[in-house]
Amino acid sequence: MQFRLHLQSHLLILQGHNLLFREEGRFLAAGMGEYGVAPGQRVAIVWDSSSPVEALKDLVDKVQALVGADNCVSVENVNQLPQSAHRESSFDVILSGMVPGSTAQHSVELLAEIARILKPGGRVLLKEPVVTESGDNGKIKTAAKLLTTLTLSGLVEVKELQKEVLTPEEAQSAGEHLGYQGNDLLVIQIEGRKPNFEVGSSSQLKLSFAKTPGPSGKPSVDPAAAKLWTLSANDMNDEGMDLLDSDELLDSEDLKKPDPSSLRAPSCKEMGKKKACKNCTCGLAEELEQKKSSQPKSACGNCYLGDAFRCASCPYLGMPAFKPGEKILLQENQLHDA
Repeated sequence: MQFRLHLQSHLLILQGHNLLFREEGRFLAAGMGEYGVAPGQRVAIVWDSSSPVEALKDLVDKVQALVGADNCVSVENVNQLPQSAHRESSFDVILSGMVPGSTAQHSVELLAEIARILKPGGRVLLKEPVVTESGDNGKIKTAAKLLTTLTLSGLVEVKELQKEVLTPEEAQSAGEHLGYQGNDLLVIQIEGRKPNFEVGSSSQLKLSFAKTPGPSGKPSVDPAAAKLWTLSANDMNDEGMDLLDSDELLDSEDLKKPDPSSLRAPSCKEMGKKKACKNCTCGLAEELEQKKSSQPKSACGNCYLGDAFRCASCPYLGMPAFKPGEKILLQENQLHDA
């Protein structure tokens, strides 16, 4: 009887240890489950100068133990990540600012780089100090602004997971690193995913416009539509239709014969032009041509320049120079001598 009691007590102790082991395993799984990391995945941890070294090392060890020894966990500084040499679609999960005590600020360039190196469908989990209301310090974002920045960086399914109120020590440390003197700092944790396609990728769309054929092999036609667009012999009967005489649309003013002068185009003179039109019909072109022909013409073309340019037989010898086209009257004796 006593041996049976001892055996039962030992069994209870063993069951208690197994229960405790299961509970601890469940706790560890739940603790790592919040990071969304699974065995065999490639993970990148982004840290900043405010991250405590021991806390960073502890996070790296936990993630490394979860993904397995064959998969390397990359550790990148928040300021050096945009200049990293990682290829596109390199990581399944990226943890940024997740080190306890971190005050990392995620710029648009940093989030765009995170979206670039994430695999399609990959997950990013980040923490960042935010303020309840935007103030003069534009460096610190509000929670809504941070969510919008992640969306504009190309991430989808962006959602806020939790908010944490800082302790006085954490608030003092965050204020020193961020240069913020307010007391309304919160730490927000946000999750986002990369779309299930790579930026710039293309895919062929398969479009089918085939219609179900009818009994005769031709596409089926809606009977209502066929009836609407079908004409019968009764529809072609014009006896019951009233025709309208086009002359009845004209009034007395329309039947008056127009004055020929009103149909004549305005002449070049009436329009105040000094030159005739290209297709002039008012006589201005002929008038200008007559004036041009009545002007004296020079045999050598230099008569108006003066004696230095005139020929020996020029009738204008001894006369001063004059303007081209100017009409010069010569005396009879000059004409006779010429």
